[in-house]
Amino acid sequence: MKKFFWGIVALAGAVAVAVVAKIINPGEEVNALWIVVAAGCLFVIAYRFYGSFLVAKVLTLDPKRPTPAVEIKDGRDYHPTNRWVLFGHHFAAIAGAGPLIGPMLAAQFGYLPGFLWILIGAVFGGAVHDMVILAASVRRGGRSLGQIAKEEVGPVGGIAASVAILFIIIVALAGLGLAVVNALNHSPWGTFTIAVTIPTALLMGLYLYKIRPGRVAEMSVMGVALLLLAVILGHYIPGSFLEPYFNLPRNTLVFSMAAYGFIASVLPVWMLLCPRDYLSTYMKIGTVAFLAVGVLVIAPNIKMPAVTQFTAGGGPVIPGKLFPFMFITIACGAISGFHGLISSGTTPKMISSEADIKMIGFGAMLTEGFVGMMALIAATILIPGDYFAINTKLGFDALASLGFPVERIHELSQMVGVDVHGRPGGAVSLAVGMASILGNLPGMKGLMPYWYNFALMFEALFILTTIDTGTRVARFLVQEFGGYVYKPLGRTSWLPGTIGTSFFVVAAWGYLIYSGSVSTIWPMFGVSNQLLAAIALGVGTTIIIKSGKLKYAWTTAVPMFFMFTTTLTAAWQLIWLFVDKIKTAATPADAFTYKLDAFLMVLMAVLAVVALFDMLYKWYSCIFKTSCLND
Repeated sequence: MKKFFWGIVALAGAVAVAVVAKIINPGEEVNALWIVVAAGCLFVIAYRFYGSFLVAKVLTLDPKRPTPAVEIKDGRDYHPTNRWVLFGHHFAAIAGAGPLIGPMLAAQFGYLPGFLWILIGAVFGGAVHDMVILAASVRRGGRSLGQIAKEEVGPVGGIAASVAILFIIIVALAGLGLAVVNALNHSPWGTFTIAVTIPTALLMGLYLYKIRPGRVAEMSVMGVALLLLAVILGHYIPGSFLEPYFNLPRNTLVFSMAAYGFIASVLPVWMLLCPRDYLSTYMKIGTVAFLAVGVLVIAPNIKMPAVTQFTAGGGPVIPGKLFPFMFITIACGAISGFHGLISSGTTPKMISSEADIKMIGFGAMLTEGFVGMMALIAATILIPGDYFAINTKLGFDALASLGFPVERIHELSQMVGVDVHGRPGGAVSLAVGMASILGNLPGMKGLMPYWYNFALMFEALFILTTIDTGTRVARFLVQEFGGYVYKPLGRTSWLPGTIGTSFFVVAAWGYLIYSGSVSTIWPMFGVSNQLLAAIALGVGTTIIIKSGKLKYAWTTAVPMFFMFTTTLTAAWQLIWLFVDKIKTAATPADAFTYKLDAFLMVLMAVLAVVALFDMLYKWYSCIFKTSCLND
């Protein structure tokens, strides 16, 4: 019976992929239903079979082996956590802007490239990457990716990887933070709802660990009720006496977010970070599931072509070619180096049993891949001309000359109550796409403005939960480096060190947001994020080879080489793009920003190459010289 069931699931997934790829019925429009079916079936099969293969053969996980959370348990960073709560924390931390904004921007190449990249990349790249690094960190006392690289690869590659990781995470946090700032800029409804989640999470943490220890269900009901209340009350903030306190401009939001990141990094994980991420996760998953139901009910057709003329470059949203720029634009939905920082940061310090590694590492990534698919649907059900009208500053005549006439942009603006023309960055078009799906459900037509503002809040909540965890992970890295200079600084339990390093981290990414824009920070985020994924996969390959499992090294080596090839190509092109912008900068401040961006890109690329060659030499020593010990 089980074989019959999985056979039916596999057949359904194969047929759905064939329809989406236009192998079946090539002359007909593709219905979004087929994308949902393809992603759902193939991700479930991947979790059941490929995930189990990695657990049993590659990682040989042992549920009886004590984890760092159980052995150390310091009540601040190391804390055994319920698997569902930890899944919530981990998913909230990894699911930032990438699975939402990336597919939205990459839709300019057509729906098919993004669909295939998310489907293949999430299974054979992202999920493998996340679970291997999580298992490696759990087996090594919860050590960070930088520490693991230094121990497993060697001092040269390890130090290069550690420095690269620190730079990369700061750039990544700036990229994610910028998306939050753009989404909440002068949005009192969304800002109020996001702000309320902070005291709600504090109350949940105190309730679960101090007032009613272990009562996860009670805490969940309370948290969800308060969150829904915040969403409903947020509607009444615009026009009220509270509006000036939540209708915040860009720079105020930058400083507010930096202050939040600092506080979240310093407080114990159980008090704010974990309950807030848990609360956010199930709201995120619930919204995405509701969106999937909406697609199943209204069955919208995909309006974007399978492939557009912009695959050769010259697109109005992403100026580069399909290769390599699509693979750095869609990051978190397929594979993301930032996930390796979470999998070797907060999560391994809270996992109670190695039996939970598959669910948290492999399962959370596939869930994020499904989120990416839903974002792709939200982008591609829009009329292409309307999609480009939202995501570019081009006029209607210019878009028509490209072959994409604008049709319903004024109607969409009236339906959501906001002028959505010329608002690039992906956040607004995603909100319009989500509102178009949910607003077309039976009885929902008049609620389009609510769905639009809810979608903006949903995006900001998605991203902000990555900011708090990422800041904490970056703090761990800075403390590791600081420990070489002053030993007490390396202790995460030393409060002055925690405060000082947290301040340094938020000041660094806060400055990049303050001085940058979407056109500078987002491409840097994409390249740096995927370079980090390549480094992490290389470290995972080294661990597998050193453990005597050379025949399984392909599971990480193949995606590693692909990511290095893709991202180093993109880095080279991006460096020259910044150099050209230096020559045409309007002000000295802009020129300095472009110079800093170019310098950071060169530095990250050089460090990644040094780490790569050191890893290759390590593999050569292990395989051919047999001078590699599994210590």
